[in-house]
Amino acid sequence: MTSGNDTEIRLTLEAAIDFVNAIDDGDLDARALLAEHGFVRAAVAPGAAIRRVESRMAEIAPRLTSLADEDADSSVEWVNAELAELAIAPSLTAHDGAALHIHWTPASARFDDQVIADVLMALAQELCDNGTSRFGRCAAAHCDHLFYDATRNRSRRFCNDARCASRTHTADHRQRRRSG
Repeated sequence: MTSGNDTEIRLTLEAAIDFVNAIDDGDLDARALLAEHGFVRAAVAPGAAIRRVESRMAEIAPRLTSLADEDADSSVEWVNAELAELAIAPSLTAHDGAALHIHWTPASARFDDQVIADVLMALAQELCDNGTSRFGRCAAAHCDHLFYDATRNRSRRFCNDARCASRTHTADHRQRRRSG
């Protein structure tokens, strides 16, 4: 999945963040989420593989959640330790209508290893390029979802739930009307 270009890195990180937020909300449909984010093997992966992805993502979710509050150094240590546990054997491939891209795991790798390797390699590239500066928490009251800010000026304030921005902007507008 992750090929090292900015778009693929962004999509993989957004998938990981959506996963973390869905775990936090308790409404995770892992197969659908993975398929929606371009993990083509998700549609045909056995149920046991999907459950392993869920379990492994739940294990790393606290570290992913902490990215918004950590400096890059502690994240680098963690990513390196996680990568050391994976069998990484990069290869170029084009399949299922996808453009040429890098698979970080061998073709024989379990689906959960592939997903975790993609997430960690995307995170590794992001840490090299921007540290943890593009990870943030939703600014809406009563929401602390994580988001990845891919905007040019790093101005994102809200998670993917459109209600968060809408409620905040509406409350701000009402406050200005009462004050003015």
